[in-house]
Amino acid sequence: MYSAFAPFQWSLAHGRSLLLGPQGLIMAIVNVTPDSFSDGGLHDTAAKAIEHARFCLAQGAHIVDIGGESTRPGAAVVSAAEEQDRVLPVIEALARDGEAAISIDTYRAETARLAVAAGAHIVNDVHGLQREPAIAGIAAETGAGLCIMHTGRDREKLPDVIEDQFAFLETSLAIARDAGVADETIVLDPGFGFAKNTEENIALMARFEELQRFERPLLAGTSRKRFIGSVTGRDTVERDVGTAATTVLLRLAGAAIFRVHDVAFNRDALLMADAMVEARLGRAARAGD
Repeated sequence: MYSAFAPFQWSLAHGRSLLLGPQGLIMAIVNVTPDSFSDGGLHDTAAKAIEHARFCLAQGAHIVDIGGESTRPGAAVVSAAEEQDRVLPVIEALARDGEAAISIDTYRAETARLAVAAGAHIVNDVHGLQREPAIAGIAAETGAGLCIMHTGRDREKLPDVIEDQFAFLETSLAIARDAGVADETIVLDPGFGFAKNTEENIALMARFEELQRFERPLLAGTSRKRFIGSVTGRDTVERDVGTAATTVLLRLAGAAIFRVHDVAFNRDALLMADAMVEARLGRAARAGD
């Protein structure tokens, strides 16, 4: 039987891997953009982004996710060339450091190809391979880890949040399978916030364990999202405590990776959640003796 907490060796590009399952991992958000919803403009040069990524690693991040185009609703679309100009110098510098597992946040196949060539280990596609399916071929050719995200944007959603997850992500997984992407490289992200209202996001959290039917590791990206503000009444940059609460809840429900802005807050929350997971698993093991 599949267990979200059992060891799973996530295979990445350049011979790297990460152990998922027994402990939750943190993916730090590094937006090299002027207009991201939370941190736009804070790290909008290569030097600032590199400095912030190194800070996140020192705070305990396991992965840094480098993005060059904002995905907030209504954000300006940038050209592929501009996206690449923003992210590639950052990836190259971090790759030279040799410490970080590096993720490229893009839906463009060419950006993904250049990013992995520059040293990225993971491709994180917020369109779930369904905007530029060729991105799956890049992942297959390079052996990159692949984060496939669910989105409700630009399509008709099913009324049930979990049914819609399976309908969308099964299509994405078929694209990956047809491109030859190895199972051990794939992580799924239910896409909190992406064309989901507060009620839908809360329902997705409450029913998160149902996503374990995919029998694949799950990534949770709730950080500072609007639904946290709707519940807490906090402005965007004041939502880290609310985010950390979702980290605990989703870790206990089986999430393996947490994409966050504030690493330190969520690292502490995750350590407490992991202690709970270890205690539960130990009790279950003793009960089975």
